Amino acid sequence: MDVLFLLLGAVMVLAMHAGFAFLELGTVRKKNQVNALVKILVDFSVSTLAYFFVGYGISYGIHFFGSAESLTQNNGVELVKFFFLLTFAAAIPAIISGGIAERARFAPQLMATALLIGLIYPIFEGIVWHSNFGVQAWFKAMFGEEFKDFAGSVVVHAVGGWMGLVAVLFLGARRGRYTKDGRMAAHPPSNIPFLALGAWVLTVGWFGFNVMSAQSIAGISGLVAVNSLMAMVGGTLAALIIGKNDPGFIHNGPLAGLVAVCAGSNLMHPIAALLVGAIAGALFVHMFIITQNRWKIDDVLGVWPLHGLCGAWGGIAAGIFGQTALGGLGGVSFWAQLIGTLMGISIAVAGSTLVYYALKRTIGIRLNAEDEFMGADLSIHKISATADD
Repeated sequence: MDVLFLLLGAVMVLAMHAGFAFLELGTVRKKNQVNALVKILVDFSVSTLAYFFVGYGISYGIHFFGSAESLTQNNGVELVKFFFLLTFAAAIPAIISGGIAERARFAPQLMATALLIGLIYPIFEGIVWHSNFGVQAWFKAMFGEEFKDFAGSVVVHAVGGWMGLVAVLFLGARRGRYTKDGRMAAHPPSNIPFLALGAWVLTVGWFGFNVMSAQSIAGISGLVAVNSLMAMVGGTLAALIIGKNDPGFIHNGPLAGLVAVCAGSNLMHPIAALLVGAIAGALFVHMFIITQNRWKIDDVLGVWPLHGLCGAWGGIAAGIFGQTALGGLGGVSFWAQLIGTLMGISIAVAGSTLVYYALKRTIGIRLNAEDEFMGADLSIHKISATADD
């Protein structure tokens, strides 16, 4: 039953990668739509190899180099656990992909994916979910509780979002996005229906992402499901109001809420989850506008505000709304949550800086001006999204 439970969760989160693909496809300009689809699929494949041969062993001390007979013990539960956790790990390059869209070279980004998923991401994953390096024991001794991140607000989303910000800063803005006199060229979404489809696929799959993080039938909780629902609704309505009916904001609103509730979805009261999701939806809209308009950071899908900031908020929110005084189940420390969140961000920024700096200085990470103008579809894949083009 646990094998089936984990397998269903893995398939649901695998389906989320289609959501990442269509969310990016609907947001980028038409000349980059094919590239959006290809990146998500190939990044997932590279992530699988990097995580199977290196990353999973770093995180959990388990490898799969034994006989098939040894791998099938207990119905192969360790294999499906790897599959489930791989789908989480592969979300990192899918997140980054949205930030660096329309100007990143293809092969160097695949190299970055291999390094990040094989070497950097497993460091923090192992600290949080396998108690590596004694960090969780230190949290327990200092604050009375370990750092809690039930479904990856920080481990997956904040880490991916901050890695995405580093990649965006190393790449620079798309050519023509910001003019010398301070004006900004608008690049509206190319296909709102595809953007909405991506958001819906992600939203549905997220219930596998959160609920199946129990990793066993015995640990399943309806609280996680309803908290995820309430956070999704809170994020949607906050983005609707603050985003002034903008469909791009509205369809990212539920994702912001779901990012934020991951960490404490097994601890909070549903009303608290509604509030956490609403704050996340508002945070995303506000910071997306500031990032693009004031700071001139060309994060195409807003992956830093959506995943980086809302993920960090989720880690901290678990330490606030998980308290029994606010209707939560308790067993959580605000200070452990704050410091653990900052630790995850620090590892993400340091690791991704090292990777992207090395790639930029050696082989280069950005398309040349002519290829970027022509679009990644034709310059990289030699085909456009539609025959009419």
